[in-house]
Amino acid sequence: MARVWETFGRARDVAREALYAAYERKLMSEQHRWRKPHHLGVVMDGNRRFAREVGADSVVVGHTAGADKLEEVLDWCEEVEIPVMTVWIFSLDNFGRAEDEVEGLMNLFEKKFLELVTSQKIHKNGIRICSIGRIDALPRKVQRAIRAAEAATAGYDRRILNVGVAYGGREEIVDAVRAHLAQAAAEGRSLAEVATHFDAADVERHLYTAHVSDPDLIIRTSGEVRLSGFLLWQSAHAEYYFTDAFWPAFRKIDFLRALRSYDQRQRRYGK
Repeated sequence: MARVWETFGRARDVAREALYAAYERKLMSEQHRWRKPHHLGVVMDGNRRFAREVGADSVVVGHTAGADKLEEVLDWCEEVEIPVMTVWIFSLDNFGRAEDEVEGLMNLFEKKFLELVTSQKIHKNGIRICSIGRIDALPRKVQRAIRAAEAATAGYDRRILNVGVAYGGREEIVDAVRAHLAQAAAEGRSLAEVATHFDAADVERHLYTAHVSDPDLIIRTSGEVRLSGFLLWQSAHAEYYFTDAFWPAFRKIDFLRALRSYDQRQRRYGK
């Protein structure tokens, strides 16, 4: 009887995969008609829970699987012609996690950024790598790897991948205001003058993402329904899509469903 149930289970799994594959093909055939985001933001959440779910002996296994998933999603963005993607891989708050996890993450970041320097796919697709966050807070080896990836792709403008590392949304706004004040001081303007003429554009030009338009769609995985500080300023008019899938288990059909949902939204910008 056990063998019968085992055979039944395998057949069920094969049938499910066949249905998923057929559904994915259906969505891909439809996506050409959808209005798609120019700038996609992603909060890649659930790596640790994924690691625990699969019985891994370290949460870094989940983070590694998450890094591999990012490479896959970049391919999907290429397929559907989304030119700008911003992802959040490590927040300033994450420095408070267990020492071995943070160390494992820093080693992973160094490895992955250095791989980008010579990645044939990155260079073939003309993807410019830009870090956003307080990069100086990271270990020197990670800083060097990030700068190497940025330098190796600086000449590209076809696609952009912003990587939020040591990133916090509140801190970004603080840094933008501080940069504006420093510029005003260097120009000899008084605080009273700065306050009189201060407006949103003064913040926007100093944001980490000043080189791209604001995100149109933000996806968060793992079932959490919050931003946690991701692109707080830039997301004022963004559409949101939340999915229960842990980031490493995020499937192409989940991605396509998010894009289909975006196509069905009416973006009125308060009008």
